[in-house]
Amino acid sequence: MTPESPSASPSLTVSASADVRTRGARHRVWKLGADIDTDLLAPGYVMKHGIDVIATHCLESVRPEFASTVQRGDVLVAGPNFGIGSSREQAAGALVTLGVAAVIAPSYGGLFFRNAFNLGLMLLTCEDAMVLEEGEAIALQVPATSGQVLPEIIAADGRRLACAPIPSFLVDMAQAGGLLNQLARRYGKEPSHG
Repeated sequence: MTPESPSASPSLTVSASADVRTRGARHRVWKLGADIDTDLLAPGYVMKHGIDVIATHCLESVRPEFASTVQRGDVLVAGPNFGIGSSREQAAGALVTLGVAAVIAPSYGGLFFRNAFNLGLMLLTCEDAMVLEEGEAIALQVPATSGQVLPEIIAADGRRLACAPIPSFLVDMAQAGGLLNQLARRYGKEPSHG
């Protein structure tokens, strides 16, 4: 299913890639179940490769078609405990590499949550995430404010789903494409390591 054309209502979509952040954008939903762990996102047997190879194996055991057919700007919707398991940052990195704009779930593994924002992947915590349907075209509203940001999901039928607040510094990090990009912008150069 192809995402619908942009709606008239203004919204700001946030993702790791600046070319996916557009006002009024609609995003195709890929729906998953509960307890999607980091081994499903970045399988252990491909960890010896770079992120481009790892990404081609993302979710292959539960959605074999995902890595080859996901489109830049699509979103993942999942049940509770998304990203549980190991601390490997490649799990979030694979989704960023594939162009996923955001993950929407009721809860996340703690290490995955921080890794995702550090790499520029927006995570929206939404208790009602599972009401969204596979292939549905949704909009994301992430208002620009200081302090706490209250994101909202707009379903294809116009329903508005509230999300848990996100600290504005994490939203800024995701909008910048991750922590390293944020630091490079702030200091006008690539950060030094070491």
